[in-house]
Amino acid sequence: MSHWQTGVDVGGTNTDLLSLNRETGEYKVDKLSTTTTDQSLAVIQGIESGPSPVAELAAVVHGTTIATNAVLERKGARCGLITTRGFRDILELGRRTRPNNYGMTGSFEPLIDRDLRLEVSERLDARGRVLLPLDEDEVLVALKTLHELGAEAVVIHFLHAYANPVHEQRAAEIARANWPTGFISISSDILREVREFERGSTAAVNAYVQPILSSYLSRISDRLQEVGFGHDLLVMQGNGGTLTAPAATRQPVQTVMSGPAAGAVAAAHIGHQSGFDNVIACDMGGTSFDVSVIVGATPSLSAEKDLAYGIPVRVPMVDIHTIGAGGGSIARVDSAGLLRVGPESAGAQPGPVCYGRGGTKPTVTDANLVLGRIDVSGFSGVEQTKKALSNAQEAIKQEIGDPLGLATVDAAAAILAVSCNQLASAIRLVSIEKGHDPRDFALFAFGGAGPLHAVTLAAELAIPQVLVPRFPGITSALGCLISDLRHDYVETLWRPLADIDQDIADQILKHQGETGQRAIVDESVPVDEVEIFHEADLMYRGQSHVFRVAVQSPGFSSDAVAESFADRYRERFDIILEDMTPVLASLRTTVIGRRHDLTHSLFSTSYSTATGETLPTRMVYFNGEWLTSNVYDRTQIGSDTRIEGPAIIQQVDSTCVIDPGSTAKIDSVGNLIIDVMLHNK
Repeated sequence: MSHWQTGVDVGGTNTDLLSLNRETGEYKVDKLSTTTTDQSLAVIQGIESGPSPVAELAAVVHGTTIATNAVLERKGARCGLITTRGFRDILELGRRTRPNNYGMTGSFEPLIDRDLRLEVSERLDARGRVLLPLDEDEVLVALKTLHELGAEAVVIHFLHAYANPVHEQRAAEIARANWPTGFISISSDILREVREFERGSTAAVNAYVQPILSSYLSRISDRLQEVGFGHDLLVMQGNGGTLTAPAATRQPVQTVMSGPAAGAVAAAHIGHQSGFDNVIACDMGGTSFDVSVIVGATPSLSAEKDLAYGIPVRVPMVDIHTIGAGGGSIARVDSAGLLRVGPESAGAQPGPVCYGRGGTKPTVTDANLVLGRIDVSGFSGVEQTKKALSNAQEAIKQEIGDPLGLATVDAAAAILAVSCNQLASAIRLVSIEKGHDPRDFALFAFGGAGPLHAVTLAAELAIPQVLVPRFPGITSALGCLISDLRHDYVETLWRPLADIDQDIADQILKHQGETGQRAIVDESVPVDEVEIFHEADLMYRGQSHVFRVAVQSPGFSSDAVAESFADRYRERFDIILEDMTPVLASLRTTVIGRRHDLTHSLFSTSYSTATGETLPTRMVYFNGEWLTSNVYDRTQIGSDTRIEGPAIIQQVDSTCVIDPGSTAKIDSVGNLIIDVMLHNK
C-alpha cells in the first residue's frame, strides 16, 4: 500500500498541491493555474500528475473556497424557507445594525427571496413545550409551492427548535419524502443554539451553497473513483478539522473559510516544531491578507463570525481577520489628494502592470519591483519581463508620483508604507484589541507576498522574530495534510448555572461525544486516537456575550464551572462580579480523531553552504537609500548560513526581504528564522 497523500488548496489565482510520503519523507510541490470556470479541472489535473498513481493514494484532502465565494459573490442556489407563522422576515429583520457605521446608507439582500419564504402553523415555547401542533398539510403545500417557484434547496427553521426539534424533524421527514433534489437543511441539526436569526442565517447559508458544493465535490470524487481511488475525498472545515466529502455535502456550511483555516493549522504545527507556540499567522496573497492568532500551538476559534453584513455563520471556525490587501492591490490618489492602496485588486487578470497582461494601474507588486525587492522574471506566466520595470515605473509616475509631486522611487516607497500600515492595523485588530501583546509572539509569514513585507511589519509592531516556512506558497496545502478529523456540537440551555442538574448536563455532553465518535467511525479514516473535549458558554444575567470555559464530564459541577468562569472573566476584564448570576448559555463538545503526525524533519536542511562562492547582488531601496543586497537562492542555503540584512531570499513560490540590521538562519526543521532589528527596544 502506498503511503502517499495529497493536500490541495485552491486560490483565486493558483491551485497548490503538496504530495507527501509519510514513511519516506519524500514530497512534491505543484502549482497550477486555477481553472476559474470549473476549479475541479485543475484539482484533478494536479492530483493525477502527482508522484503516486491515484489508485494508490492513501488520502486526498481538499481546502476549498467554494462555499465562501458563493455567498460573497451571491452565486448560490435558489432556496426556499419554511418557518413558523409570523416569522417569515426573520432573515431580514436580524439585529439592530446597519451596513455603514455613519449615515443611514447601504442595502441588504437576504440569501432567500421573500416570495420563497413561506409560513406554516406550529409553535413551541422557549422550554420546548408544544403550544400548537405542526400542520403537516401546510408543510406539504409549502414544499409544492417552493418547488413550483424553482427552489433547488429548502430550509426548515422553526421558532425554539433548539429547545425541542420535534417539529423540525417531522417536517424534515415530510420533505425527504416529497422534495425532489434532496437538498434539505434543518436548523436544529446544523446549530442547536438559541437566537433565531443567527440559527436561521446559518441554515440559510448551508442551503444556499449545498447544491453548488455537492456538484463540485461529486465531480472530483467521481473522477477519483474512475481512476481507482478507493477512499472518500476529505474536505477541510472552517474549524481546522476535516470531514469526508459526503459529510461536507450534508453540511457545507462547515467548509466556510476552510482554505484560510488550513493555513492557520499549518502555521500552528510548523511554529510548534520550531519552538514557537505563540505566533501571529499572516497569509498575504494577490488579493487578501488573512491574520490569525495562535496561542499554545492552537489556532483561536470563534463561533461569532459574520460572513458578510447581515449573514452571521455561527458554526465554530478559526478566528481569521481578512482585509483586501495583497500583492495585486491597486494604488491610487483619491479626490482628496490622499494615497490609497486597495481593497481593489488587479487579480490574476489583468494583474499588476509588470506582469504584461494588460494591467495599467500600479499595484503593491509593481512598487516592490521598482524598489528592487522582487525579480518578476522568475514568476510563472509573466510576459514582457524586459519591459516590466520600465512599465511599472511609468505607471507609478503617472498615477501616483505626478499627482503627489513625488519622484517615482519615493512614490513606490509611499505605496509600500501605506500598505504596511494597513497590514499592521489588521494585526493589531486580532492581537492588541483582544488582549494580546504582539511582542510576546513571533510573526509567521506565508503566502506568496507574506515574506516580502514580514520584517518591516514585525519592526513596526515590535515583534522580535519572524518565521518563514520552507514553502510559504503551499502552507495551506500542507495544513490540509496535517489536519485531524473534527466534529463540533452545541446545545442551548439558557438557565442559571446554579439550576443546572448535573445528571442532565452529563447526559447532554455524553450524547454529543458519542455522536462525534460514531461520525468518525462512519468516515472510515484511519486515526491514531479519538479525543473528546467539553466546554460551556457562560455569561452573567443581563449580558449578551458569552465566555467559553472547559468543563468536566462525567462529573459536571456547577460550582467548579462558576469558579472557572469567574477566573476567566477576571483575567479578561480585571473585575470580580460576585453579586451577579452566572447563566449557562450552551454546552459544547468537540470530538477530534488524531491522524498520524508528519515527520518533523520533512523540510530540514542538513547540508552546509559551499564556501568561497560569490553571491549575486542587486540594489534594493531601504529607508530612503539604495543599498547593495546579497541575493540568496532558498534551496542553496545551508543550515550553517548566517544571513545579514540587507538581503533578498528567492524561491519558486515567494521572495523574502531581510531589512538592514536584521539577521536570518535556517533552523533544524527547514524554517527561516529572522531576528528583527527593532527601532524602539
